[in-house]
Amino acid sequence: MKDGFIKVAAAAPEMHLADCAFNAASIIASAHNAAERGADLFVTPELSITGYTCGDLFFQRTLQDAAEKGVEAVLCGTAELPMLVAVGAPVRHLGKLYNCAVLLYHGQILGVVPKSNLPNYDEFQEMRLFSPAPVGESTVILCGREARFGAGLRFACAELPAFALGLEICEDLWVPVSPSVAMCRDGATVIANLCASHDGSGKAAEHRALVASHSRSCHCAYILSNAGIGESTGDLVFSGRQLIAENGALLAETKAFSDDMAITEIDVERLTAERCRTNTYPAPARNAAEAVRFSMPLRETKLTRPAATDPYLPSDPQACAEECACIFSLQTHALARRMKHIGASSAVIGVSGGLDSTLALLAAHGAMKLLGKDASGVTAVTMPCFGTSVRTRDNAGFLCKELGITLREIPIADAVSGHFADIGHDPENHNVTFENAQARERTQILMDLANENNGLVVGTGDLSELALGWATYNGDHMSMYGVNAGIPKTQIRKIVRWYAETCGREVLRDVLLDILDTPVSPELLPPKEGQIAQKTEDLVGPYELHDFFLYYILRWGFAPRKILRLACYAFAKEYDRATILHWMKNCYRRFLTQQYKRSCMPDGPMVGPLSLSPRGAWRMPSDAFKTAWMAELEEL
Repeated sequence: MKDGFIKVAAAAPEMHLADCAFNAASIIASAHNAAERGADLFVTPELSITGYTCGDLFFQRTLQDAAEKGVEAVLCGTAELPMLVAVGAPVRHLGKLYNCAVLLYHGQILGVVPKSNLPNYDEFQEMRLFSPAPVGESTVILCGREARFGAGLRFACAELPAFALGLEICEDLWVPVSPSVAMCRDGATVIANLCASHDGSGKAAEHRALVASHSRSCHCAYILSNAGIGESTGDLVFSGRQLIAENGALLAETKAFSDDMAITEIDVERLTAERCRTNTYPAPARNAAEAVRFSMPLRETKLTRPAATDPYLPSDPQACAEECACIFSLQTHALARRMKHIGASSAVIGVSGGLDSTLALLAAHGAMKLLGKDASGVTAVTMPCFGTSVRTRDNAGFLCKELGITLREIPIADAVSGHFADIGHDPENHNVTFENAQARERTQILMDLANENNGLVVGTGDLSELALGWATYNGDHMSMYGVNAGIPKTQIRKIVRWYAETCGREVLRDVLLDILDTPVSPELLPPKEGQIAQKTEDLVGPYELHDFFLYYILRWGFAPRKILRLACYAFAKEYDRATILHWMKNCYRRFLTQQYKRSCMPDGPMVGPLSLSPRGAWRMPSDAFKTAWMAELEEL
């Protein structure tokens, strides 16, 4: 439960219709199994104490009494477990019979939630058997204990307020406005649905879509525990498929007709962060009832849920390719629209033979196609200087030739040397002045060429560089349109690789793959023995780590402690904890001190989940202090 992670489980224990003693014993055994696996919450199906398909047997006093004894048996049999247990049972209350979810914890009944929406159409006849949940809240006596009774009850953990549970039952999810909508509005972050939805052709996809969509719109975790083998097959078949989703993502699912348990971790801090960030998420109702409080001491939750090293793109190759195509299309259309709007007849790009300028060049090439113009309308400018390597210079030329783009080579060593003489800088002093003078000279050339050719200077810098401040102020930091500004470096790699694999041109593919294999470098220092001497990732750290950190810093606002935990989990095979922490400190230090560069960055399209545009998704004062974050990092 530390860092907001709670482990939840759902299963359909073996069940005999109307044999409550057997069912209770089966639930207890399954609950102990879930507890051994570290679960904080265990959810069983609708009417799991009796079975859902008992029909008119529910009117029999014998079954009603047996059901109550079954609930008591589970209550006692799970009393020592550090885990909430939700069971389904028919409950008598004020002369009516209700289809209920009963929440148990440490030998207590925390609450009883009756089903609100009773289906009475097609194969369902629940209104014959049960009464719908009454309006308001009351107190019920069950198993000799007094408990709160009512639809919409919420159950909140004292030690982790972000863990607030709501319960609903089957059809409650299928109605236009489910009870869980109000529960989530009033603070519930986790919804457990005790369900008995029969299986059939298309039902699996329906369940997945419904659960994932609802968890997304409510910014919640949703657990669907579905009835399985043991129910009557007289007219329907129940397969026991369990589902767990979080904020639109399906985290766990069991196969049909298996005795598997769906078990995974829910990140309730992530859910509350999303609600806080999304101002359209409604505030709690003024008359919202107090939640039922329970105490569950915080403990370390072992992580098993997927944690991708690349949180930006899907791991599935086909889905990843589709996303790369989408991002590239957004880039090209955005650039084409900007060029058309300002009346630019050409695009001017400084090319280095590196990764970022390659993607910018490909996007400009695509934009010219969209505008119905010839690719030669793109002017690529290579400006070799003290650090330019033969490999990158050649690749830039090969790329332009293959794309039919106009290439100009303008050496800048003499101009920069003259500038050093003007300002009195020793050219043997390879300090920041030595490096940045080259970047600013290149930007001046690009701007002037754009003016001369009614063009637009297309920026090449990516989101990772903007975040780390790895750009020369008023050098490569500046352009007329930053087409890569919303794309992290790791994503740029994948998009260029996707382009290479799908372009259908062998020579172009080979050039792009060689560019991908070239170390990332600004090439501002002289080569050593003809090889690139200045490797960016040796200086600022691996981009795969920085992009991972940035995703959780910018998108979710997580604390350094939690991001470090996630990074150590995701990159366990690649980096040790000390290495990850070292580069995390560097990431925070650079990010928190470089806002002044981002505050005046040019326009650029937001094509993914992150943006650092000062006019859009990220607003930050340039003189904010980094003290609090660095202090927390020093404690790790």
